[in-house]
Amino acid sequence: MNFQRGRSREEPEINLIPMIDVLLVIIIFLMLTTTYAKFSGLEINLPTADASKQAEQPNEVAVAVTASGQVLINKSPLTTSDVKSIADGLRRAAGGREDPLIVINADAKATHQSVVDIMQAAQTAGYPHISFATQNR
Repeated sequence: MNFQRGRSREEPEINLIPMIDVLLVIIIFLMLTTTYAKFSGLEINLPTADASKQAEQPNEVAVAVTASGQVLINKSPLTTSDVKSIADGLRRAAGGREDPLIVINADAKATHQSVVDIMQAAQTAGYPHISFATQNR
């Protein structure tokens, strides 16, 4: 039995206008709530050594760090490389000189921690002037 003989079947329609309105509201919401932060990197200008080597200044204390982490102050090795012993070695090497310049010569394969330890030891010893040595390529 077909009770809908006289009726024609209507095709269902999908109304896209409300869906587009909802999508536009979502896009506007996302644009307003999103933060566009520019992450700035650390800009470092690495030192170059194009100038001729200067004569050693008498107010310098040379600190070298080997690849294995051995610390040498004015070419004499330290027994331990903790911050306290490095600070004591810097005080001995500076003697009675006022405000010496600490020059750090670190091997390329030395750890960052060993260089930071030397910088901390210089601060502990009261020597704020630190320089890093470079080499020509």
